[in-house]
Amino acid sequence: MMDFGRLVTAMVTPFDSQLRIDKRKTEALTEHLIATGSTALVVAGTTGESPTLTGEEKVELFRYIVEIVDGRIPVIAGTGSNNTAASIELTQKAVEIGVDAIMLVVPYYNKPSQEGLYQHFRTIAESTRLPVMLYNIPGRSVINMQPETTVRLANDVMNIIAIKEANSDTSQMSHIIEQTPDDFVLYTGDDGMTLPCMSVGGKGVVSVASHVIGPEMAEMIQAFVGGDIAKASAWHRKLLPIFEGLFITANPAPVKAALALKGIDTGGVRLPLVSLTEQEHEYVKGLFS
Repeated sequence: MMDFGRLVTAMVTPFDSQLRIDKRKTEALTEHLIATGSTALVVAGTTGESPTLTGEEKVELFRYIVEIVDGRIPVIAGTGSNNTAASIELTQKAVEIGVDAIMLVVPYYNKPSQEGLYQHFRTIAESTRLPVMLYNIPGRSVINMQPETTVRLANDVMNIIAIKEANSDTSQMSHIIEQTPDDFVLYTGDDGMTLPCMSVGGKGVVSVASHVIGPEMAEMIQAFVGGDIAKASAWHRKLLPIFEGLFITANPAPVKAALALKGIDTGGVRLPLVSLTEQEHEYVKGLFS
């Protein structure tokens, strides 16, 4: 089984001034993330602006990052969508490029039943031998994948080995952890839920904040793993304003602004997202002053 570590970064997609993927900026960001504690990278997920990346751009991005990483940490390709056949096609292209795993989001907009979710994920997962991370995010997909569906998939499909739970429900997390195989792992998709998630048996976090506070988050996680709960809790309280502030408006505009404040240029965001207002920018700036 592949180990993604505890601090997985959902990577932003760096753009140039024309909002095209910028290879030089992508390399700089990738090296920064590896150097600051990221244990794996999710590429072309929500934070990577997947809704406005073409299929060709996603393939290009997977290729860039696989080359840059060169086996140092796992590269997880976001190949899921609300179209099962299209997800299989993109997954097969990602496999050819040499990614280490894929992430599949709960289908959005078409609102399948729980049985539909099961069949969707099983069909895509069985089209590849790569490890699969499921991604449950009710706030964006409208529907919540119930724990029973996740448990069924984890038990029935050998290469479904993890889930990113982005619903901040520790009860749901607990049910999944209790009823899935010991080698199935659960990550929170909410930075502020990292410690609560780990406290009920979660592995760690698929993070946005790790772009700018990776070492601090790694220290918080390590303190918890090492049994220093007081230290971990103190870090959580200290970092919570940043966790929350990076979602003052639609992700990834705030974290791209925060990266720029740190001297790492990843460009703007594509419509329908827009860059921060002056007031929002000052707020984000204040988080790091």
